[in-house]
Amino acid sequence: MEVVSSSHSCLAFNRTPSSAWRFPGNGLGPGHAKLTRPRSAILCVRSGTASNPADSGKVHASHGFYVSDVDAALQGIPKKVGEIEKMIIPSLPEGPESSLISTGFWEWKPKLSVYYEKSGIDNSKAPSVLFLPGFGVGTFHFEKQLKDLGRDYKVWTMDFLGQGMSLPCEDPAPKSTSGELDEDTYWGFGQELQPWAEELVYSIDLWRDQVQHFIEEVIGEPVYIVGNSLGGFVSLYLAASCPHLVKGVTLLNATPFWGFLPNPATSPRLSKIFPWAGTFPLPSFVRKLTETVWQKISDPRSIQGILKQVYADHSTNVDMVFSRIIETTQHPAAAASFASIMCAPKGQISFEEALSRCQRQGIPISLMYGREDPWVRPIWGIKVKQQVPESPYYEISPAGHCPHDEVPEVINYLLRGWLKNVESEGSVGVPFLEEPSYAENGVSRELEFVRGGSKKSVHVRLFGSKISLWSQLRSLLKSNTRVISR
Repeated sequence: MEVVSSSHSCLAFNRTPSSAWRFPGNGLGPGHAKLTRPRSAILCVRSGTASNPADSGKVHASHGFYVSDVDAALQGIPKKVGEIEKMIIPSLPEGPESSLISTGFWEWKPKLSVYYEKSGIDNSKAPSVLFLPGFGVGTFHFEKQLKDLGRDYKVWTMDFLGQGMSLPCEDPAPKSTSGELDEDTYWGFGQELQPWAEELVYSIDLWRDQVQHFIEEVIGEPVYIVGNSLGGFVSLYLAASCPHLVKGVTLLNATPFWGFLPNPATSPRLSKIFPWAGTFPLPSFVRKLTETVWQKISDPRSIQGILKQVYADHSTNVDMVFSRIIETTQHPAAAASFASIMCAPKGQISFEEALSRCQRQGIPISLMYGREDPWVRPIWGIKVKQQVPESPYYEISPAGHCPHDEVPEVINYLLRGWLKNVESEGSVGVPFLEEPSYAENGVSRELEFVRGGSKKSVHVRLFGSKISLWSQLRSLLKSNTRVISR
């Protein structure tokens, strides 16, 4: 059942069977694959010295993209700056150029409704792209992808159950007696578990099932999945479990683990020690501990501190993200849901096993990681790259744990290129791979774009299939240095 809503304030409730990094076929073997430059529109501007200084002003292009200094205005074409080539990439669309976003609720199970947003649904012949958020945020974290990529693709995103606007619409465990603290404020801390919540276990298995059924019942076709942090793990987990529903996976600083308590399916005996893992209600001793943590972490000052920690560029406007997180913490079920999620069991398979299964099943994978992430350090992205060396791995700097929101221009540019590469089965090249040697040795680029009328520049390194120990240490040391310096 699908209930469509246009309000953001409601608080109720064919994979492609080859590698992710593709080369156009030319009748030769893989060792002789020919690389091609991605096909893209080019803004042509005559170079040279202008006879009139006024002629070197601002040049405007479509989709909100404009470039100052006409001698550097070849969009998407590398230009050497010192030892690193510079590329001009599009800015985000603004106003009427942005794709419209619509919202809705999907009732997955009784009393369990999933909030979602979509854009570009009129692009009937385009592939569907599903974005999955990290823990503690939601659909609002992908607004810049919905508005931009929705112009070319069918774009979807959702809130995981127990988070964002997919929190319970009724109290799952009401309190039987009065006099307990905050009886009218908090849900889920009583002892009278409601029938609809008896099988509710917040875990990565639950979220995998949620995404699976959403794709089957709402989207109705296989999708490309892009996941940040927790959403990255869920993306990979789903692809490993349901490869027929996933055309490809992009990981954005994916967390490589989730849950610490034993899983009932894989450790039935041990899990009996923790029968309350991920459920309502929690034992009193666990509840008191998690309530203390919740009071600390839900404080607006703590939330501000966390955002400052995970965003490398502190000039990034996070006001909307901050306000939406605060809004979520005020939901009566937020505290108990947080407590249950913190006590979630492990998934039935690990991140590494999910990655191995995706590789064996030929599911295309791409990696786009912010280098200054204080939580998922660069070494984790490099470990994934080593396990799937055929997958492109882009390391972006400066960018932290949420590169899609911090440098959406870069993520959207790379995603478009990778999606075209997979959809074309290699006839369109992967971004940056103009030379065959880059596939093994890698290459670095300086990507420049305009935001708020000012130029911004971001360093992006594409790792090749050969990653030396020195590359790993250098990436780790530079990241640690930058984190400590802040």
